Amino acid sequence: MPDHLLLVGMMGVGKTTVGRMAAARLGWKFLDSDAQVLADTGRTVPEIFAEDGEAAFRAEEGRVLAEAVADNEPAVIAVAGGAVLSGVNRALLKASGVVVWLRAEPATLGLRVGSGAGRPLLGDNPVESLTALYQLRRPLYESVAHLVVDVDELTAGEVVDRVLAEAGLVGAEPGAGA
Repeated sequence: MPDHLLLVGMMGVGKTTVGRMAAARLGWKFLDSDAQVLADTGRTVPEIFAEDGEAAFRAEEGRVLAEAVADNEPAVIAVAGGAVLSGVNRALLKASGVVVWLRAEPATLGLRVGSGAGRPLLGDNPVESLTALYQLRRPLYESVAHLVVDVDELTAGEVVDRVLAEAGLVGAEPGAGA
């Protein structure tokens, strides 16, 4: 059985929500990359982008991922959406547990992120920005994913059921997360 379940995907896909629920079901620790960056730096993602730029945030994102997977305690990890942009991070993901790509159409993501407030890469047109980001990141998510779960038409509980069942993890009884 893997020690780490790593959830990857675009912003707004539900990595944090699904990750928390899956960790609770498994009795594992839950780690969220963006929350860990905030805890470690005392600054939000938008603050880091504004003060130090995207490269500084990407460095923090990589550091947090490396620390999370180095921990031998079983954990569900909600990986920052852009972590796959780094080849080092992609190699680390593939070698560190079961990677599940939570996939959604840009239109679904647009509904979920709304105005895009607090998300520096979305600008004035979140759906257009999400579509462009999705086109860039799709092959990267594909390259690291052991499993893909399409989330557009599913509740968070249904996504957890599918993730755990497809990953072959204990506690994956259908309906248990609904």
